[in-house]
Order: sequence, then structure tokens, then C-alpha cells
Amino acid sequence: MTLQTERITTLEEVRAFVEGNGPVDFELADRESAYGFVRRTLAHFGYHAQGRAAKGLLRAYILKATGLSRAQAARLIRQHRETGEVEDRRRGPPTRPFERKYTKADIRLLAEVDRDLGQASGPATRKVLRRMFEVFGDPDFERLAKLSNGHLYNLRKSRTYRAVRTVVEPTRPSRVPIGQRRRPDPQGRPGFLRVDTVHQGDLDGVKGVYHINLVDEVTQWQHVGTVEGISERFLVPVLAGLIEAFPFEVKGFHADNGSEYVNHRVADLLNRLHVDDFTKSRARRSNDNALVEGKNGSVVRKWLGHGHIPKAFAAEVDAFTQGVLSPYLNFHRPCLFPTLVEDDKGRTKRRYRDRDVATPYERLRSLPDAAGWLRPGVTFEQLDELAFARTDLEAARAVNAARDELFRQIGEAWAAA
Repeated sequence: MTLQTERITTLEEVRAFVEGNGPVDFELADRESAYGFVRRTLAHFGYHAQGRAAKGLLRAYILKATGLSRAQAARLIRQHRETGEVEDRRRGPPTRPFERKYTKADIRLLAEVDRDLGQASGPATRKVLRRMFEVFGDPDFERLAKLSNGHLYNLRKSRTYRAVRTVVEPTRPSRVPIGQRRRPDPQGRPGFLRVDTVHQGDLDGVKGVYHINLVDEVTQWQHVGTVEGISERFLVPVLAGLIEAFPFEVKGFHADNGSEYVNHRVADLLNRLHVDDFTKSRARRSNDNALVEGKNGSVVRKWLGHGHIPKAFAAEVDAFTQGVLSPYLNFHRPCLFPTLVEDDKGRTKRRYRDRDVATPYERLRSLPDAAGWLRPGVTFEQLDELAFARTDLEAARAVNAARDELFRQIGEAWAAA
């Protein structure tokens, strides 16, 4: 504030100005000028030596002339009494700011992790962050390995984080007396699979490819394959390969009531593979096949989307889903496993604890007598080589790169046609 105060030299003139009938004009400027005016006024009138009435008059004069608040004026007057000066002490950041635990580099690294993992849930993301430091020894993840679930979402809202970063046809039910209509009961044993089909959209009435999604109920071990159509001629050979790709013996097979699985060809296949427990979902029991249906959205749709993929590219997509995506899901993608807890009223509820987040491979290894469930000829030494050949993020980036290349080839071929 730059003030023209040459005509105000006495307390009477100050009183006239405060009461609004003094011939004084002034113009607004900056904070430094206002502070200078306060210092000059206090010094000129000898504020600290004045009596109570004069001090009140001078304080009102300062408030009216500068527009400062009463608290601001009081702080400036106290500062002048103690130091003889009036200066702005807010010229920079605090001399001892709070220490920032997670740096901008950490936040950018978290953004890269979310991009590579397809924005996984908080517990699953934190599991990868811990594994990158504790299992794979990456020093860049030392601080992020201790990130809490709540603060993870705070970092995702930060400016640094933000700077870095169709039609589905349901299967038709069919009344075929094949399979038992009940919920499977694995009793903690691996090898009880849930299966469902995901259709990759229509375009101008032409159907796209179909994905076969198989998930083990106990370990959440998952294999995804792709076929040109869901007729037995296309589906059965790929389904057989997917079942045999599981590292443990498959004992159960559960499907909904879709005719692509509930038929004699699939029943014969399961008999040849010695899969004895063939079950199908019950009417009005939507949870019977909820595990694989959840994986349809959180995995298949997340990585392959809803857009139409022509049947002509079924082989290329199948090579990606079986050869690239499925190994990543089993060795590097953390899953949430529930713990059943009984409350005071005797009701059983699911609790998802942080310590129970694990990859399907970690879950398999944690089972009692885990080696006893493996297929003949399969060892944990062999599986360890696959699990630790690359880090979780390297595997995720490889999946992203392979998917982008796949869609690029499909796009170019589709445009040329």
C-alpha cells in the first residue's frame, strides 16, 4: 500500500481521518507498502509511548488505511515493539517443513505400476510393491513397500500421479441331463475349476471371438484361451489344452447351464481326463459361478476390452491369452483370498485381510502338502524358474507390449481389408 500521508502529522488529523472527514487520499499497492506504512506510523507517533486512548486511535487509523485485519495489525505492532521493525515474515516456505515420506519419484513409479497392472485394487497393488522390494530386491520400491492402503489412494489423487498417467451376448441355457446341479465342494483342495465363456462383441451382426476362462476355486490359478466359435469343433480341443495346462491334477469342473459346456462332447472329454466331479449351477443361485464371472470382468475385460475382434484372429489372440497373459496371471498378479469369520450372531462372513493377498502360485505353495497336489513330472523347482524369471512389473510390461502389438496387427489387417 502506497499512502499519501504528508498531511496527517498530528493525532487530531488522525482522528479526523478515522471519523471520515479528513481530506486524505491514498492508492492501493502491495503488502510491502502496507507494512512500510505501519512501521512509519508507529515510529512517527511514538505509538509505544502513547496512552491507551491514543493507541486505540492509531490502531483504528492503521486498520482503516491499510485494510488489515485486527489480528494482523496486532501482530505487526507486537513485532515493532520487540524488534523495532515491521516486515513480512511469509516470504518463503517454513524453515522446517514436514518431511515428505514419499517423493515425486515414488509417486511416478506408483503411476507406472498402476498403468502396467491395469489399475489393480489397493491390496493387490501393495502386494506387488512389497514383492518388488522383498522378493525381487528392487531398491526403487523400498519406501513404496511400506505404503498403507489408505495412503495409496491419497497418492493416486496427487497432481504428480495424475500428470503421469460392446455388446456382450449371454450364453443360452440348455436342459441337458449332464452334470450334477450343485455347488462344488473342493474342501481346500486345488483342482476344482470354474469355467465360463466371454464373447468379444458383435459388429454388424458378425460375431467375434470367444474366450474360455478357467479358474481354480482354491488357488485362483487361471488359464484363458480363445476360440473362433463355441461349437464343439472349436471349443473342445482348446478346452482340453487349458485343463492339461494346470500344474495340479484337475478333479472338478463347474459350469453354468450354457450348452457349450453342458454337452456330451465335453462330458466325454472330462471322462478321458479323469475329471470325475462335473457340476453345473443351480437355478436362482447366482453365486454358484461367481468366482469365474468376477474374473471375466477383472481380468479378461480389463486386458482385452469389449471391442469386436474378428474370428480370423482367433489363433493370434489364443497365442496371447495362453502364452503371455495366463503365465502373468498365475505367477505375478496378486489375488484377494477370503477368510471366513463367524460373528456374534453365528453368521459366517468373508474378510479380506492384507496378509492373505497372494499370487495364485504363492497360494498353491502355501497349501499343506503342496507338492502332493502337483501333476506327475511337475516340480516346484520348475515352477520357481517361471515365477522368478522376471519381476512382477517386467511381466506386466511384457503383457502390455504383447497386447499392444496384437491389437496393432489386428487394426492394420482390419484397415487393409
